[in-house]
Order: sequence, then structure tokens, then C-alpha cells
Amino acid sequence: MKLALIGASGFVGTQLLTEALQRGHEVTTIVRNPEKVKIQNSLLNLQKADVTNTDALAEILRGHDIVLNAYNAGWSNPNIYDDFLKGSNSILEASKRAKVKRLLVVGGAGSLFIAPNVQLVDTPEFASSPYRPGALAARDFLNVLKKEEAISWTFLSPAINLFPGERTGQFRLGNDEPVMNSEGKSEISVQDLAVALLDEVEKGQFINKRFTVGY
Repeated sequence: MKLALIGASGFVGTQLLTEALQRGHEVTTIVRNPEKVKIQNSLLNLQKADVTNTDALAEILRGHDIVLNAYNAGWSNPNIYDDFLKGSNSILEASKRAKVKRLLVVGGAGSLFIAPNVQLVDTPEFASSPYRPGALAARDFLNVLKKEEAISWTFLSPAINLFPGERTGQFRLGNDEPVMNSEGKSEISVQDLAVALLDEVEKGQFINKRFTVGY
């Protein structure tokens, strides 16, 4: 498959790129700083672009089967909420203009429901978290996608604890609630998150839906 990966130099994007190339997909990476992508592969096409330039981005995306959006506006960015939504909406619009069939988005765990009508991002424990503005933006973008009819989308919410670890390929999938392990924790390695997303690329189990993953 011919994939376009946005945010390939980031924490999640690096693992998505590794997993996609290992599976033999052609990957066009779209990044702000190409020098941060250290992987070299004959299946890799490196492109420098600003995701907020919708017209230019659409030209790069044209001809791809799927867009993988691992865009992050930067957790230390004081304007992360607005910048995340601006970039994410531009990626969505560019994908539609380029007539790409599917858009897969790596979002946040904040929009997962931990109780009826209670999302993680709205809990008292999350109120003072530095991740809250970014989590709110990801939730709001999920709500944008839920109204989208011009492209097939999928939104992946990681487990609550996303950490660098090992690629085991052994995990469980869920929908709108965190997947908990035997200790009552919601956890996944970033390597296995990449496996889950590339599985979705190949299988298409969650078209126009959100899903989550955990051990």
C-alpha cells in the first residue's frame, strides 16, 4: 500500500514508520524537520512540509491510499489547543482534496469514557494536567470526524499509559472505554500501538469509528 505519514519524527510517528516499512508498505513521510528522520529505506520518500499549508499538503498527499496522521503540535506549546486543531483540520481537508480514500488519526486517551458520560479529560485528576489542552483538542477533533462524510476515517485512542517498550503484538482492542489489564491499568507500548494502527491499515475493522488498545 502507498501510505502518507504525517509526524514521522515524533514519539508515535517514528514507530509507525518503522512498522509500516517492516510490512513492506511504501511510505511518504511529511515532517517539519526531515533531518530528524533517521531511518533510511528504499520504500521511504521524505517530504518537508507545513501541515497548515493545505494546498501544498494536498499535492503531496495525492496518489496515496491512506493518510496516517500522527501530528502533534508540541506538548510544551502554550498554544497547543489551537495549533492542534488548525493542523488536524488542514490535514483532513488536504486528504479530501487529494481524494485519499482513508484517514487514520492517532488521537489521545482523554476522550475515552471511564464511567457513563464521563470522559477521562473531564475528571478532577486531569484538571491540572499539562496534557489537558492537547487532550481537549484531540477530543474536539474526534467530534469533527464523527460528522465527516467525504472520507473514511478511523481514530485511535492509545491506552492511558503509553510508554516506550517492546513490540509484542499481543494486546486487546476496545471501542470507547479504556482496555484494562489484570491490575486495573490501561497500558500499551508505543511499539504495540504502531502494530495496532498498521493492523487497522490492512484490515479496516474500524471504518468511521474510534477504537482503543491495551494489554
